[in-house]
Amino acid sequence: MKLLQLSPSDLRQQLAGEGVWLRTGPFSLRVRSRLPHVAEGLTDLYGQFEVRNSRQAFADFHVELNPPSTLRRWFRPQVDFSFDGTLPFKPLPLDQAYPMLEWGLNWCVSMHAHHYLIIHAAVVEKNGLAAILPAPPGSGKSTLTAGLVLSGWRLLSDELTLIDRKTGLLHALPRPVSLKNQSIDVIRAFDPEAFINRASHDTAKGTVAHMRPPRDSVLRQHEPARPGWVIFPKWEADADTQLTPHSKALTFMFLAQNAFNYSHLGADGFRVGTALIEKTECYDFKYSKLHEAVAAFDRLAASNQTALS
Repeated sequence: MKLLQLSPSDLRQQLAGEGVWLRTGPFSLRVRSRLPHVAEGLTDLYGQFEVRNSRQAFADFHVELNPPSTLRRWFRPQVDFSFDGTLPFKPLPLDQAYPMLEWGLNWCVSMHAHHYLIIHAAVVEKNGLAAILPAPPGSGKSTLTAGLVLSGWRLLSDELTLIDRKTGLLHALPRPVSLKNQSIDVIRAFDPEAFINRASHDTAKGTVAHMRPPRDSVLRQHEPARPGWVIFPKWEADADTQLTPHSKALTFMFLAQNAFNYSHLGADGFRVGTALIEKTECYDFKYSKLHEAVAAFDRLAASNQTALS
């Protein structure tokens, strides 16, 4: 059963009661909330995701978003994120409830899914190979990711690269793509048909909205991908679109520093990381125009398909 098959009243009732069970990639979660913003966000962005009876189904993560129980809830409305009954974060303003859910789910995976090496990077796939896109904030990573998946690339993840420690394959977690500030208008102009939910303002990251993941990416969320490239995107005003080789040694160092659990995994983290670098081509990528950036990635995917044939 898909979440879109639940009526709005049924969804709100389940969220406020036993919770709504969702499958997202290799993980299952149960979400509980009495807040309309959370129900609205799930309806807008998770319609194609699988739901089950939350009383009977096992869930990896049990999360809840509701106002704090203190008096502050009345004169300064806020929301708490609860994980297995604990509060890992400080409360946020109530109108940031939905982005808090997405940030909290990222935290759940990055802090607990140690059967993967988890890198802070987006992942997209085309013609059988995946491109890992690590970049610091402000680099245009999410904008590029959104443009690519709106142009036929499969979304594996906007934030978390999940590397199987046994096979080296990349597992998909195609949740909504987080867009910030100017990126929201850039993607709306790039594809007016893309669905972007209601923006939350004045967050720690500025104005934040989320783009609905493509239906095909959700349907293929249990299909892993082979790593093909590690590409460091960088948006620069008026820059020519340019793909240049990047040192494999420096790439490994950056990925290790930006892996959530590299130190936790010890020697196995080093083994998985070096195996990834051996399998991939590494590049820097500079761009200013999203259409040109997508065309450059398409040429890269086409050259791989030609080589395989």
